[in-house]
Amino acid sequence: MHDAALMVSNQERQNRQSRLGPECQVNIADAEALLAAAVPRHFGTWSDMGAGGGTFSRALARRLEPGSRIYAVDHDRDAIASLERLRTEGVEIVPLMADFTVDGSLPNSTIPPLDGMLFANSLHFVVKPAVALSRLVKLLRPGGLVVIVEYDGRRPSRWVPYPISEAQLPDVVAEAGLAKPTITASLPSAYGGSLYVAVTGTRELALGATG
Repeated sequence: MHDAALMVSNQERQNRQSRLGPECQVNIADAEALLAAAVPRHFGTWSDMGAGGGTFSRALARRLEPGSRIYAVDHDRDAIASLERLRTEGVEIVPLMADFTVDGSLPNSTIPPLDGMLFANSLHFVVKPAVALSRLVKLLRPGGLVVIVEYDGRRPSRWVPYPISEAQLPDVVAEAGLAKPTITASLPSAYGGSLYVAVTGTRELALGATG
């Protein structure tokens, strides 16, 4: 049964499909720079939840060692088609068509235990992000990372309907049962405010060891 707390209107779904609109575009170099301090170089299995056209999936792949795998999850057919065309050296990107905001859309059996989970410009489309996070972090291995890329200092808009500021994020992740987040990078946005990166994880994770 779908979780009513996560359901969004048809218009909001259309907005999420427009994730690659001008306000949400980040080039691959900026995306990799943003992730550098949050994602240690290692071999592992990750997911990119709400992957869109794959900019951050590619950036994440550059942070992982050969043989690693990324499950790139998106509910939009055009996004999946773009993800299927991605080619990365040594790291496999596996497109999965599912809506991570809907309970039951992504069965646990689809994805093996994860070393990390990336939410890049995707949680601001979720009405209650803590509810989604608390469900999805069950996919993590003990000590797994959660990396969140969001906007600070932004008013709600078509492109960012439910912004999560740096000040709001600690309450969101705490409600989801995650450790206190650490801001690892930020980038001024041409559309106002800034884009920031935060890393958190299961409560037993020693975040100081991820640098």
